[in-house]
Amino acid sequence: MELRNATSPTDFRYYDTTRIRQEFLIDGLFETDAVKTVYSHIDRIITGSAVPAGKPVSLPSGDELHAKSFLERRELGVINIGGAGSVTVDGTKYPLRHKDGLYIGMGAGDVIFESANASEPAMFYFNSAPAHRSYPTVLIKPEDCAKVELGTQEESNHRTICKYILPGQVESCQLVMGMTNLMPGNVWNTMPCHTHDRRMEVYLYFNLDEDAVVFHYMGQPSETRHIVVRNRQAVISPSWSIHSASGTRGYSFIWGMVGENQAFDDMDAVSMRDLK
Repeated sequence: MELRNATSPTDFRYYDTTRIRQEFLIDGLFETDAVKTVYSHIDRIITGSAVPAGKPVSLPSGDELHAKSFLERRELGVINIGGAGSVTVDGTKYPLRHKDGLYIGMGAGDVIFESANASEPAMFYFNSAPAHRSYPTVLIKPEDCAKVELGTQEESNHRTICKYILPGQVESCQLVMGMTNLMPGNVWNTMPCHTHDRRMEVYLYFNLDEDAVVFHYMGQPSETRHIVVRNRQAVISPSWSIHSASGTRGYSFIWGMVGENQAFDDMDAVSMRDLK
């Protein structure tokens, strides 16, 4: 398990490109027949992936957690962005199609990831947050999720937000998770931008052509920076940072939020004239 420390916005002003990427970019996800995890001290979120091609793979507890199992004190949200597969939780198998999700509550023991077809493996992406009580494990189908359509074609930010884990739909302790898909011909997300001091966020960018990139914008509104992001890379966004992006082509992204509350609309809008 890779560890990342929290960062002060005062220090962030002086980071160069290499340092920004070291601290906030998550690369190397979706390694075949492996589980990859990154533990951030920003609200103690864990971001990870599992790609079971030739064999099933299990979610390890990790020495860093000092726990009997990964979910002894945690909850987990999973979304499959690859081929068909399944996640088995303490002996109960949940089939996951492309873009299906799964919430696993605190206290679960064995978690095993498996693909239906080794030549087209499942690609499981997950976020995990500390938890204080257990909620039921729930299979999540995107057609059953709450959806919001935002933006316009004229502003190049017409997009659909699909909410997988949130109060009133799939209950959790603090994890909120979903997916945003841009409409054809649109390249901007979350602009005009915002911050939310009460929650941090992680973005996973995918459905991006190999010769395309996304420019992810972050930092305080008066001190913005960018990270060049490629297909299936993720960015850790602290609560004090904006989180917005523009791409050279269309893309999708999965967002996961962890923090003080789960109110999706609890955000602090940033005026376009205040951006620097």
